[in-house]
Amino acid sequence: MRFLPAAIFAITAACWIGFGLVFLLRGKPAGGVETKREPASRWGILLQMIAFALVWSAPRNPFTPIALMPDWLQLSLGILTAAVAITAIWISIAAVRALGAQWAFDARLIEGHKLITQGPYRFVRNPIYLAMFGMILSTGLAISRWWVLPIAITLFLIGNAIRIRSEEKLLRESFGAEFEDYARRVPAMLPRIFSS
Repeated sequence: MRFLPAAIFAITAACWIGFGLVFLLRGKPAGGVETKREPASRWGILLQMIAFALVWSAPRNPFTPIALMPDWLQLSLGILTAAVAITAIWISIAAVRALGAQWAFDARLIEGHKLITQGPYRFVRNPIYLAMFGMILSTGLAISRWWVLPIAITLFLIGNAIRIRSEEKLLRESFGAEFEDYARRVPAMLPRIFSS
């Protein structure tokens, strides 16, 4: 079991590299003239970045589990941590591909903006934020001290709420009833496990 924390760290670090590459290497199609921006989303971005900095800035002893636990629980948590990080990468790739030129760091609309409802957007309205949440959770479980993770998650979720509110304000203004119908059917960030 002594190898497990090191393996989980390696998987999480590789996923961070993949996560960064998804956004750095995305192909940006021609066009994309901005028509509207919501600057309040930057406060959300700031809180999310502080949360990410927190999980990286308070590492526990290298390659140790987050807390004392039986071997079977450490193995289960390690597998879950790796699965969350890998799933986060997959979600971010699918979301960026679905958005194409509409993807942006800030909340904005571009000329000819379309409401994207395919790919991972069929299951959640904000799959990139779900992927980011997966990365903060897996990073915290892989390297952070246990007490840092709840603080980072709280800051991240507050930042998320600000960004979602900003982005959805623009989408409501632009798409009206079409967006309202989509918002009624599809949850904001956590997919529904069971349909009603």
